Amino acid sequence: MDAWEEGLPGKPCFLVQPRLCWWLSPFFLTCAVYFLLWIPEDQVSWVSALVKCLPVLCLAVSLQAVRGGRGYHTRLQGALLSSAVGDACLIWPEAFLYGVAAFTMAHLLYLWAFGLTPLRPGLLLPVALVSVLYYGLLLLHLPASMVPALAAYSLVLASMLWRGLARGGTVCWGALLFTLSDSVLAWDTFVQPLPHARQVVMTTYYAAQLLITLSAFQSRRLKTT
Repeated sequence: MDAWEEGLPGKPCFLVQPRLCWWLSPFFLTCAVYFLLWIPEDQVSWVSALVKCLPVLCLAVSLQAVRGGRGYHTRLQGALLSSAVGDACLIWPEAFLYGVAAFTMAHLLYLWAFGLTPLRPGLLLPVALVSVLYYGLLLLHLPASMVPALAAYSLVLASMLWRGLARGGTVCWGALLFTLSDSVLAWDTFVQPLPHARQVVMTTYYAAQLLITLSAFQSRRLKTT
């Protein structure tokens, strides 16, 4: 079995498969378009929703390049598509809770993909403590109608973070960045505005989705067609 199929020893597959650059180039291009256009948040439209969603949709399409591990990469695709729906919903303030529901589904799919092996229960306590402290404080600033949905979301997000950390590799960093992105967004939205919040949120969000997606390419062979 050659290095093209399984990757060089000690290196993730994406470092030794040049074709991956081709499959991921639409993601980087659409990210550049998003940040170059930088459509103001108060200019709500289907165009702004599409521009925001396209990078994540491109990642979902890139997973078609993976041979093998179909169950894993199919779940990642489902999570990415759910995230794209969430991205679109969050463009419209009145659709905020629909966005929360879509991202909850995305994290449940990530949880399913990451699995429970290795279990690493020692990670659960610090994740739970930080999550309870942060989201406990955040919930105090929420309208009562949003508390159940956001409490459920925070539980699912914390669970995804635990399983991401336990899995390691690019998933670990992706889970951390996703949690950071959501934490900054929630604080900026419900507690007090933060400087450059949108830049931080979107940069860490797109990076998180990329890192999680890259895990599907490790020790997998890319399609040639």
